[in-house]
Amino acid sequence: MTQIVQSQATTGVTYGVLAAQCGEVLPMQVLRSGGGFYLGTCTERGPFTRESLETWNTQAKAEKAWAKGHWSQKDHL
Repeated sequence: MTQIVQSQATTGVTYGVLAAQCGEVLPMQVLRSGGGFYLGTCTERGPFTRESLETWNTQAKAEKAWAKGHWSQKDHL
């Protein structure tokens, strides 16, 4: 189950690229799944896209990677 973790980076990508390809303008967030933390988007119904290739084992590591631009954007859903 994915959990929404309130977090926003101060630099870099702020809206989901893959979400935009699906016609949605959704802010990026740090999200949590069973496998760890990742960068993605969600709607009021739950997770929508996973934007990062990476998964981090802590929220702090995901936030730091996002803020510093040390993450890879997925190019497809």
